[in-house]
Amino acid sequence: MSQPTVSRALSGNPAVSAETRARVLAAAEQLHYKVDKNASGLRRQQSRTIALLFFEDPTPDQTLINPFYLSMVGSMVRSCAAHGYDLLISFQQLSDDWHVDYEDSRKADGIVLLGYGNYLQYRPRLEQLVGRGAHFVCWGNPRAAEYGAIVGSDNEAGGHEATRHLLGLGRRRVAFIGTASEAYPEFLDRYRGYVRAHDEAALSVLDGLRCDAGPSEEEGRSAVMELERRHVAFDAIFAASDLAAIGAMKALQERGRRVPEDVAVVGFDDLAAAGYATPPLTTVAQDAKAAGQALVEALLDRIEGREEQPRLLPVTLKVRGSSVA
Repeated sequence: MSQPTVSRALSGNPAVSAETRARVLAAAEQLHYKVDKNASGLRRQQSRTIALLFFEDPTPDQTLINPFYLSMVGSMVRSCAAHGYDLLISFQQLSDDWHVDYEDSRKADGIVLLGYGNYLQYRPRLEQLVGRGAHFVCWGNPRAAEYGAIVGSDNEAGGHEATRHLLGLGRRRVAFIGTASEAYPEFLDRYRGYVRAHDEAALSVLDGLRCDAGPSEEEGRSAVMELERRHVAFDAIFAASDLAAIGAMKALQERGRRVPEDVAVVGFDDLAAAGYATPPLTTVAQDAKAAGQALVEALLDRIEGREEQPRLLPVTLKVRGSSVA
């Protein structure tokens, strides 16, 4: 048969009959023939590669990457492979020209963005990507999907569930540790859930019980020290990240306060470290496997011109020893 027919059969073109495709595939297997993805990509002006760009998060522990983002990578690799794509992983600076470095240079057909610190500083770069017609998706707050495809967890529902759990245990002075502002929309949604749970219980939210903290153990420790400096009583903590929650527990224990007897603690993320903390940390679990898969699928929808929908992923409260003795 002709070379174009073979080419169409190998690429899965629907114009080729099932019988002809089966004959071509059988011959290719017998000859140990493999399609050259690079050559095929050049012809189609596609690289069949997705770029995953990690950005520095402002963590004082020098890792600079939130461990939850790292937990997505395995799922993303598997999802890319299932769709015939490779995954290119890089660590980028906010000042880098991502579109030129990856899409314009044909290194990648699209970009996944993970980790950005202050969203208000990051937003102009998203506007620039939209203006240039880039194919990209980022992890964040799907409720505010103003700049292309966004995948994220239901942070508001998670904050509500965590706080309702603590209030249901009879705790009445629940501190919130996390930077709840427009610059950190995921933390802000978790705080909104915290407020809603108080409203449903007809309880007031006290300003003195809210303390800014980033996703690190050191900031969790500092938040507990700040609460003590304010001389405000608290019998529970909802931390907007597991790392901050673990740091808060350590600070409490160093000061002779028992967890959970004196202060119950709940985190957010369900990092591997949460289950090994002392005591094991009650937390709102984000599904890293589903998150990685959803990010890849959302980007492929954009690359291949399919209709895009924001993806809001459910979360689950995992009760452990830090809240219930």
